[in-house]
Amino acid sequence: MTDRSHWDPEMAAFSAAGEAEAKAYPPIRLEIPLEPHRRVNDALSMRTAKGGPTVAETTDRWVAARGRRICCRVYRPTTDKPLPVLVWFHGGGWVWASIDTHDRLCREYAAAANVAVVSVDYALSPEAKFPQAVEECAAVVRHVAEHGADWGLDGSRILLGGDSAGGNLGLATALLLRDTNGPALRGIVAYYPVCDSRFDTPSYREYGAGGYGLNRQRMEFYWSVYASHEGDRSHPLAAVGRADLTGLPPVLVHLAELDVLRSEGEALVVKLRQAGVTVETETFKGLVHGFVRATEFVSKSREAMSKAVAFMKRVTN
Repeated sequence: MTDRSHWDPEMAAFSAAGEAEAKAYPPIRLEIPLEPHRRVNDALSMRTAKGGPTVAETTDRWVAARGRRICCRVYRPTTDKPLPVLVWFHGGGWVWASIDTHDRLCREYAAAANVAVVSVDYALSPEAKFPQAVEECAAVVRHVAEHGADWGLDGSRILLGGDSAGGNLGLATALLLRDTNGPALRGIVAYYPVCDSRFDTPSYREYGAGGYGLNRQRMEFYWSVYASHEGDRSHPLAAVGRADLTGLPPVLVHLAELDVLRSEGEALVVKLRQAGVTVETETFKGLVHGFVRATEFVSKSREAMSKAVAFMKRVTN
């Protein structure tokens, strides 16, 4: 039994309820083929995916890139004018989760920030290796910038956002676009992003053994299937914390105190500031990895979302 005495009480209750629900399913194993375990993971994730505010329009669109048609779910809180755009990349270790598991979160952002949200169904690993997901995400952003008006979007006001591996993809996409004359971005929202492939940080040593949702074993597996070669795992578009970060737009970084990724997120913030990038950051005490999708259950998750919404409004106005 995990000792949750030092957790935020609502986070502890949410996590305990999730563990109880998981007992009705086969255990999720970190092994290939992943497909049967993806189905279980996504079924459990639907607990935080359903409901949320009603938006004026939800439409699936497609963008062609890398020989694949990428599904993009577009949420518009109003259809009477083009809106700024949050292009969202879901988390899930690059190996699972989907636009469906993050449906409620995207609805919440669209309604609260009055932005259109484009949620990207990028190719997962191990079927698609680095850098395919980054290149697909960049292709979607380029499409939104060039053809967003066809979708009722303002392609001149684009934000990127993501949680965990999605936060990694948001930062990597911004770096790739910066280096390839891509469209200007208004900002980046990154929740507990994966920033490095090293596993020797203070937060890994403190929380890596397990009991906090995400652990070292999981992260080692995710990295092994996403970036199979050591050279890829140190590439600045994979290990974004090692990249030259100059020239990025304003960045919001939200971290969880009880998370193996906290230390690399803190190091990212330091490096962003050294690069002259405007950064807003907060580490939420007593929360664990994945808290952004617990807004229905955890007050601090709602607080984090409110701060992200305020950031979005500032950089897009």
